Amino acid sequence: MVSQQAPAVVVATHGHCFDGMCSAALFTRLARARISPAATFRYFACGYGPEPGGVSPAILSGDENAILDFRYTKSPKLTWYFDHHATAFATPDERGDFDSNDGKQKFYDPHYGSCTKLIYDVSRDHFGLADTPAIVELVRWADIIDAARFASAEMAVVRADPALWLMTVVENHGDEAFLAKFVPRLLAEPLEDIARSAEIQSKWTPLRDAHLTFVDKVRAKSEARDKVVFVDLTESVIDVVGKFVTYALFPTSVYSVMVSRGKTRCKVSVGYNPWSGSARQHDISQICQRYGGGGHAVVGAIALGPSEIERARNIGLEITAELNS
Repeated sequence: MVSQQAPAVVVATHGHCFDGMCSAALFTRLARARISPAATFRYFACGYGPEPGGVSPAILSGDENAILDFRYTKSPKLTWYFDHHATAFATPDERGDFDSNDGKQKFYDPHYGSCTKLIYDVSRDHFGLADTPAIVELVRWADIIDAARFASAEMAVVRADPALWLMTVVENHGDEAFLAKFVPRLLAEPLEDIARSAEIQSKWTPLRDAHLTFVDKVRAKSEARDKVVFVDLTESVIDVVGKFVTYALFPTSVYSVMVSRGKTRCKVSVGYNPWSGSARQHDISQICQRYGGGGHAVVGAIALGPSEIERARNIGLEITAELNS
């Protein structure tokens, strides 16, 4: 229901994710047009951990509540939903709740490369919002990054474009405070200007150097196993894992399986190399879902507890064997 006086809007989006941040920006634009120009926004950065489930219903405390680019949560307080992950619904009950005709604004399409593009198309086609050059550029980059539509693996790894500097910063610093500061700026300033700003540059410079170190570590720990490059990075704590490094190092590899250990979780990252020249034979989202994870047909991940190193490694090896079958 639309409130007449500065309605409070809660936006729960995929945190530490470029597409999650851009989705929040596109939804903020839509909410200002459809809910109220005076609406106030509170952003939550949601992440996948070893525990199953989506957004805590306690977070959905606004006059209007949105979940973007993240697993569905069944709640009567949820008034807006946008997602494009093949594994958006953990149970048939959640899918049934989404499909019910409850008068809420809920949009889901797993064929989209990015949630940002889904929100953009719905905003234009269903609600009549007009294009602006800044919005078109934001959507273009979200679709490139989230769908891995880079011209080459080297482009994703070298990260010479300013948009990829911002991508890197978001992946490392994209919490609630970051979203609250930068989501409004994405609607008011060109993407490149934000990426070149002193605040982003101060974060990007050390991350750039760390990224180069990460590339060297992946090179040292990679094992080519038929169609799959298997990488075990559990020796040390790494909280952000680069998705495309193995594709640049092993151009003909079809898949990558990377096992890593962070402060709060172990992670198994699985991906298909779109530059390999070989057709994808497996739905990665379905594989990851069997282990409690999720994602897309071309990329997915599984989160486990921080002490479950051996289990994460064994899962990685099992998936490697399946991808080679």
